[in-house]
Amino acid sequence: MPEHPALDVRDDTAEGFDTSDISGLAGYLLDTLGMAPDAELSITVVDEPAMAQLHVEWMDEPGATDVLSFPMDELREPAPGAPRARGVLGDVVVCPAVARRQAVVAGHDETHEIRVLVTHGVLHLLGHDHADPDEERLMFARQEQLVAAYARGSAP
Repeated sequence: MPEHPALDVRDDTAEGFDTSDISGLAGYLLDTLGMAPDAELSITVVDEPAMAQLHVEWMDEPGATDVLSFPMDELREPAPGAPRARGVLGDVVVCPAVARRQAVVAGHDETHEIRVLVTHGVLHLLGHDHADPDEERLMFARQEQLVAAYARGSAP
């Protein structure tokens, strides 16, 4: 898997969060989704108060949410055989505290939930959406396929 020098994964939580799995997943997603090695992607892990502030500021909705995406260059996944996409993909912000609660409800572990959220955020950066049932079905199927493929390849 190529290196991604323009991939930035940061922990901005007070408790400290190990971002190594997110970094590995992000690199996998960039490769699999046809991004050039120098495509820029930023992923930040934040606490609930920071996420709540972003949620109000950008979505005009109260409370912390699980993931937010901020696309920049409106990159899209290239067709098979086309050149890899170059530019600034954008920013994904994830809140592990919300993810932990969702993981319990969903019946899987926190790592899986974080992987789902990061993948969901990156797919949004590439123009995927879930505003209508057909889009939702396609986006969520793609998300699950990517997470499952990464999990198979990253098992210790």
